[in-house]
Amino acid sequence: MRNMRRHFSTSGLTSFVAWSAFVTVWPGLIPVPVEAQEVDRTPQSILYGVSYYDEYTPVDRIDEDFRLMKKANITVVRIAESTWGTLEPQPGVFDFSHVDRMLSAAQRYDIKVIVGTPTYAIPTWLAREYPDVLVTRPEGQARFGYRQNMDITNPDYRAAAQRVIENLIAHVAEHPAVIGYQVDNETKAYNTAGPNLQAAFVTALRAKWGSLDELNDAWGLDYWSNRVNRWEDFPSTTGTMNASVKNAFAEFQRGLVTEFLAWQTALVRKHARDDQFITQNFDLGWLQTSYGIQPEVNHWLAARPLDVAGIDIYHPSQDGLTGVEIAFGGDLARSLKGGANYYVIETEAQGWLQWTPYPGQLRLQAFSHLASGANMVAYWHWATTSNAVETYWRGLLTQDYQPNEIYQAAAGIGADIRRLGPTLADIEKSNDVAIYVSNRAQSAFDSFKLPGNIEYNQVMRPFYDALYRRNIEADIISPDGNVDLSKYKMIVVPALYAASDEEIARLNAFAEAGGHLVYTFKSGFSDEDTKVRYASQPGAIAQAAGVSYQLFTEPKEVRITPGAYGLAGADLEARWWMEFLTPTTAEVLARFEHHSWPDYAAITRNAHGKGEVTYIGFMPSDAMIEGVLTDTATRAGVVWPETARFPLIVRSGTLTNGDRVRYLLNYSRERQDLPKELADGTDLLTGQTAASTVEPWGVAILESSH
Repeated sequence: MRNMRRHFSTSGLTSFVAWSAFVTVWPGLIPVPVEAQEVDRTPQSILYGVSYYDEYTPVDRIDEDFRLMKKANITVVRIAESTWGTLEPQPGVFDFSHVDRMLSAAQRYDIKVIVGTPTYAIPTWLAREYPDVLVTRPEGQARFGYRQNMDITNPDYRAAAQRVIENLIAHVAEHPAVIGYQVDNETKAYNTAGPNLQAAFVTALRAKWGSLDELNDAWGLDYWSNRVNRWEDFPSTTGTMNASVKNAFAEFQRGLVTEFLAWQTALVRKHARDDQFITQNFDLGWLQTSYGIQPEVNHWLAARPLDVAGIDIYHPSQDGLTGVEIAFGGDLARSLKGGANYYVIETEAQGWLQWTPYPGQLRLQAFSHLASGANMVAYWHWATTSNAVETYWRGLLTQDYQPNEIYQAAAGIGADIRRLGPTLADIEKSNDVAIYVSNRAQSAFDSFKLPGNIEYNQVMRPFYDALYRRNIEADIISPDGNVDLSKYKMIVVPALYAASDEEIARLNAFAEAGGHLVYTFKSGFSDEDTKVRYASQPGAIAQAAGVSYQLFTEPKEVRITPGAYGLAGADLEARWWMEFLTPTTAEVLARFEHHSWPDYAAITRNAHGKGEVTYIGFMPSDAMIEGVLTDTATRAGVVWPETARFPLIVRSGTLTNGDRVRYLLNYSRERQDLPKELADGTDLLTGQTAASTVEPWGVAILESSH
C-alpha cells in the first residue's frame, strides 16, 4: 500500500528563514501539503480507549492497570506523547523502558497502542542548552515549566524533535501492538513572534507581493505613517494596530502549524509500517469548554497529510450537558477528511470537579460521539496524576487507582462497543445543511470584536446550536476544505467578515444554482486583506441578497417586529450589532422597532437565480435564530425529524450494511416520549423492538432497513 502514497521530505529545517525563502503560496504561506491517499489503515471496528502513562504511576502496577483495562473492555491506549524528558533524559541518550513495559503489557492483554510523538513538552536539557528554543511571544520569551512553550520553527528544537521522533518510531514500529501514531499534541504556533518569525514573515511577503506599493495600498499602511518604503524597514507585527497586518500574520502562524504537522507526519511515515495510521488530536476554540473553530490552526489544511482526523472534545456535564459541543466537534472533525470517520482521541471521563457526570451521562456521552461518526472514543486519561497542574483533572480512576462507579460505567460502555463495534463502525453521514466557517474571517472579525468583547465563535455557534436543537444535522465546511457546495440544499454563513470576491462569488453561485443561502451581519464587509470594500455594504453580497446599508450601530432598546417567527418578549430583542438595511429587490421578513430610527429591515429574503439568499442584519436571540433557520430549511426542502427537538436529539446515518441507524439521545433528567415515527426498528443496545420512551440521560440506537 505504501506505493500508493506520496511523501514529504523528512529533512529537518536547518534554518527557518532559509526555508521561508522558497515559500510562495498565499494564503497559508507554505506549500499546500500532499493529501494522504485513500488507503484505509484503520481497524474495522470502534476503538474504546484511554491515555496511559506508566511514567506517572505512584507504584509499579502496570499489570494491574492493564488487567483493569481489559476488564473494562478498553481496546486501545495512547502512550508517550507527554514524556520526552523520560524518553531522552540526555541529548541522544534514549530510555525506552517505560514504552517497552507498556507495549509488552498491551500485547499480553490484547490491547492496541497508539504512540504519540513527545514533542509538545520539551525536556529540561533542551531549554538549558538552547535557550532560544523557548518561544518568544509579543509579551516576551516564555519560561520553562508549562507545556507548549517552544518555538516550533527553531532549528535546534527541530533537530532534537527529529531525533526523538525517528528513534522512538523506529523502536516501536515493528511491535505488533502498535496500530498507529499521533503526531504532536493539540499543536499550535503558540503565538511565536520573535525576530526570526518577523524576518521569515517579511521574506514570505516579498515572495507574495513583490511590490511594496501594492502591499501598502492593500493594507492601508499610509494610515498613521505605517507606510513601508523599503523591505528592510518592515516593522515587527507585535505592535501593529492594523487589522490587515494582524490577519496576515495570524494566517502565517497557522501556516507554521500546517507545515510542522506535515513535517512530523513525514518523519513518522518514514519508519511506520504500511498498516499503521497517522493522526493528530486537534483541539477546538475554547470558551470554558471546547467551543468553536480553532483560531490558531487551519484544521482543513493541517489534516491533509493525516490518514485519519482526530479531535479532543471537552464539554459541560451534569445539568449543563446538552451534547452540542460533542456534535459540533464531531461534525467539524468529520469534515476535515471529506466526510470520513474520525477519532475522539481525548474526552473527559471525570475531568475537572464540575464535570463529574451524573449516572448515565458517561454512556450518553460515548454514544453521542459515535452518533456523529466517531470510530474511536478515548478518555484523558486512565488514572489521575499526583502532582502538578492537572492534579484535579481526573481520569477513569482517581488517585487511589481503584475501580469506582465511573470505571464501572465505562466497563458497561466498553462491553456494548465491543459487541456492536463492527456494526456501528464507519457510519456514513449525508447532510443537506452546512455551516460555513473561515479562519480568515475569524481573525479579521476578532480584530474588531463586538461590544461586550464578543468574538467570532460566539456569533457562529448560536447558528449551529439552533440547528442542533431542531435536529437539523449540519456539516462544518471551510473555504480550505475543497468541498462541493452543490451537495447541500442550505448553507449558513455567519459573519464572513473577510473574504475574497471569488469566495463570495462561489457562495452566491450556490444560491443562483438553486441553493438556499443565509448570510449574517458583518459579512462581505472587507476583502481577503481585511480592507473594507469601497462599495455600498454588504459589498459583493449586496446584489445577491437584494439589500444595502450605510449605517450600523450597537442596538439599545431595539426590538424586532412583534410576532416575527411567533416570538414575543425578550426573544424579539436585537443583540450586539445592527445594520440599517434598505431592500433593493429583497422581501422584508422582519423589521427593527425603535423610538427614534425608522423601521429599517432586519431580516430579508431575496430570490437569486433558482435559489434564495436570506440576510440577517443583526444578532438575533437564540429563539429567533432557530425560527429563521427552521423556516429556511423548510423552504430549501431539507428533511429532518420535525416532531423531535431538544432535549431529545436525533442523529442519523447509514451503516455499512446499507441499513439506516438513528441515535436517540436524551439530554435531560426526564423520561422523553418518542414520536411514533421515530420509534421504528430494532434497538441495537437491547436487541428489542424500539421502545416508546428514552430514559433520563438515556440512549437508544435504532436500526431499520428503510
